[in-house]
Amino acid sequence: MSDEQVWSAVDGYVEEELGLGDEVLAAVLRESEAAGLPPISVSAAQGKFLRMLAEIQGARRILEVGTLGGYSTICLARALPEDGRLVTLEYSQKHAEVAERNIARAGLDKVVEIRVGEALTTLPALADEHPDPFDLVFIDADKANNPHYVEWALKLTRAGSVIVVDNVVRDGRVIDADSTASDVQGTRAALHLIATHPRLTGTAIQTVGTKGYDGFALARVVS
Repeated sequence: MSDEQVWSAVDGYVEEELGLGDEVLAAVLRESEAAGLPPISVSAAQGKFLRMLAEIQGARRILEVGTLGGYSTICLARALPEDGRLVTLEYSQKHAEVAERNIARAGLDKVVEIRVGEALTTLPALADEHPDPFDLVFIDADKANNPHYVEWALKLTRAGSVIVVDNVVRDGRVIDADSTASDVQGTRAALHLIATHPRLTGTAIQTVGTKGYDGFALARVVS
């Protein structure tokens, strides 16, 4: 088997062995595919990781940048207490409508709020309307704006909050300092910001699986 086939097979084994199969999330994928959304949702294992991270964090307020069909949104929202809140920002009205249906099917529409529009436009309004800090921020949107999203995450969090930036390896292209690709440069800038900002400490982890070769950055707000 090729490396990619092995990665996918291992993901399949993990999902089966650890009981990660979920009809609600499977329906999210079916609905998203039927609506023509790109197949770029997190995997089942990654979704469970996000949920567990939010549970470990004891998150009561979560911000997500990039909703797509609502797969990761549902995973994160499942970690919230009854009085918790998740705000998710989505650029595409079409994607938001699909996500809204999926989130309602999951029974989480009471704790999830979808805001439609460019995140760099909706984030300032969010700061004005929601003075309480977020405990966890998950960034999974257009990669060129990653450093701006991290900066906004800092404004909207507190000491002890966690920031996750997805897809930071870009099939290994992240190491190319001379790349003119906006996703590579945006990702590199976000990682540099995490490395140099006095309020952040962080790391990045490479991943393989059904979604190919990529990785995520994990940062903690320290002050």
